[in-house]
Amino acid sequence: MSGVVQSLTCDANGALLPCSRQEAPMTRPLDGLRVLDLSRLLPGPFATMLLADLGAAVDKVEDPKAGDYLRTMPPLASDGMNAIFHGLNRSKRSLVLDLKRPEGRDALLRLLPRYDVLVESFRPGVLARLGLGHDVLLATHPGLIVCAITGYGQDGPLASRAGHDLNYLARAGVLGFTGPADGPPQPPGMQVADVGGGLYGVIGVLAALHERARTGAGKVVDVAMSEAAASFAIFGFGLRAGGLDPGRGRDVLMGGIAPYRTYATRDGGAVALAALEPKFWMAFCAGVGIPAEMQALVPGPHQAALQEKLEALFASRTRDEWTAFGEAHDCCLDPVATPEEALADPQVLARGLVAREGDALHLGTPAGKPAAGPAPRQGADTDAILREAGLSEDDIAALRAARVTR
Repeated sequence: MSGVVQSLTCDANGALLPCSRQEAPMTRPLDGLRVLDLSRLLPGPFATMLLADLGAAVDKVEDPKAGDYLRTMPPLASDGMNAIFHGLNRSKRSLVLDLKRPEGRDALLRLLPRYDVLVESFRPGVLARLGLGHDVLLATHPGLIVCAITGYGQDGPLASRAGHDLNYLARAGVLGFTGPADGPPQPPGMQVADVGGGLYGVIGVLAALHERARTGAGKVVDVAMSEAAASFAIFGFGLRAGGLDPGRGRDVLMGGIAPYRTYATRDGGAVALAALEPKFWMAFCAGVGIPAEMQALVPGPHQAALQEKLEALFASRTRDEWTAFGEAHDCCLDPVATPEEALADPQVLARGLVAREGDALHLGTPAGKPAAGPAPRQGADTDAILREAGLSEDDIAALRAARVTR
């Protein structure tokens, strides 16, 4: 298969260079796959962003009023749309339909046969009340893959419960591992459950597509964000299943041993020491001139004195001095970068992870580099998408007159 593709190139600072459109073979893994995205905010759009980066054509369905709430939340880019929205919805198209109206529901069902995958993040039962339950979707298009991303899944006593990332982490037990031993659990610095739900949504979709290639049948991929978060805590749960429960902040990988912690430096910066294996711990100790006691790698009451010793040691040099030390000694010591420093890191730039389009940031993933193209204006592609599904100009005009679209 071949067609017109848009290439994405960046300068040394990650800024997008002018893209050229050229005839070239379609080589991305999911070229030809069509995705209808009914989700908003972070989890679903993150999943469809990954699919788009891999080559899928993603059409985003929004209601005629607010649309995706993230569009207008600060911080705003110079075009008035949220900067995060740009990154999550790059290269997608936008269609406006009011699914609460029968005309909107019917229009969606007419669109459906053109798509391979539908992603939604409504609470269980909402689509059914709109006349668009999973059974209706699959009856209309038996080969459709429906990816439903929710807080707690499609069934169970919490299925209809409202929540956000922090709630899912709390219920999943993940927060119980997080934070200092002498204080309450702390929210992590990223949306673990939301992004995890998107990741598992993509994994489920790819598996369902593989299964459909054999059977021809579609299915519902049921993704619970709370379960996604719990799966990331396999180490902590595994320790406790094995009979070892050191308590929050005392696990080997959660700040419980001095060789695996963060430390403040003389200039107010911070470094991360992760000298878990004896060879790395010995390399660190040799470099700073302290005895390499192997008990340092085992949790216990003795850790308090050792941590205090290392705190004083790290406070004696600046972050840059410790960075140079880590580069000279193979001991798993690195600076704690600020977000701005992380995006400008030579390793990140060499891997092509970051691209900038004006004041919008496009962050790549291990699955692929950012797809070219800005996020769409709300409803920018409504007419084109409806025409592709066979709706006439009169049909589209009627939907607009009924305020089902705009």
